[in-house]
Amino acid sequence: MIVAEHVGKSFTVRARRAGGRRRVRTAVRAVDDVSFTVEPGEFVGYLGPNGAGKSTTIKMLTGILTASSGTLRVLGLDPSRRRTALARRIGVVFGQRTTLWWDLPLRDSLALVRKLYGVEPRAHRARLAELTALLELGPFLDTPVRQLSLGQRMRGDLAAALLHDPELLVLDEPTIGLDVVSKATVREFLARTNAERGTTILLTTHDLGDIERLCRRVMIIDRGRLAFDGDLGELRRTADADRLLVVELARPGPPITVDGPAMEGVAVERSEGPRQSLRLPRTANAAAVVAAIARDHDVRDIALREPGIEDVLAGLYRGERLYGSHSPAPAEPSGSPGALSTE
Repeated sequence: MIVAEHVGKSFTVRARRAGGRRRVRTAVRAVDDVSFTVEPGEFVGYLGPNGAGKSTTIKMLTGILTASSGTLRVLGLDPSRRRTALARRIGVVFGQRTTLWWDLPLRDSLALVRKLYGVEPRAHRARLAELTALLELGPFLDTPVRQLSLGQRMRGDLAAALLHDPELLVLDEPTIGLDVVSKATVREFLARTNAERGTTILLTTHDLGDIERLCRRVMIIDRGRLAFDGDLGELRRTADADRLLVVELARPGPPITVDGPAMEGVAVERSEGPRQSLRLPRTANAAAVVAAIARDHDVRDIALREPGIEDVLAGLYRGERLYGSHSPAPAEPSGSPGALSTE
């Protein structure tokens, strides 16, 4: 579905230096030597901190921007040169922008989308009925878009992006600002779309609940470079994040203190009466730690919690274990000058 080979994108920024009279032109590398492939039917999460290059990548994939270097093919097409042909085969949703007509009822907006994509009326009626049921659009199909809630509008945008039954769906922050119920509806719909129709989905988001519930594969971009590409389990192992051991004692007591080699690196994070939370480094043997605690304390219950995706990514974004065997660290931070000249 997608083949990216050594793709890069640079922007030129012009600004005056402090106290200077001439403007300085700086070439900023937003995306730097990124390579990856996406196979048909995959559901891929594309993550990164703000300014990492996620949106720039999405815009190159959809033909909005032209790559400065490298080769990019989406459905076998060059996105920037074959933008119209590509648009007929993909669906795109930008969470902070709508493709719907603000003053028209949702039903009329979707009818205009049908015209734009040249969908046959019979196919449109069948697809609209399917999407209306899956996304629960019925109660507000005849409501002007400007009167829709954020969650309703997002469902309308998803319907518009999928009316022509695209092979690839690209989503940029589709659940931003949504309430819990709306998020659950959107997530369930996307999971069904991927599983039942085989639609390939590329998702960028800051909502890590989306990633954990939907994506089997995760790519992380940082400072314009692809830093990780694998599944969530591999991501946790790469990050080397601590685990949390929650121990409930029979009686309240002071923080747990146990001597011995098994407890090396283990620290009590929280002590709340009988409940004690201990932070275990990845190198610690959990079974040995539990045995040591049970030997010296009256334990009622115990639970081991793997690090959440939030903890993992927080550590990665701080640069703790982001660059390993997956990708070399960038030589310069994002926004550093690649070339300087004056004008």
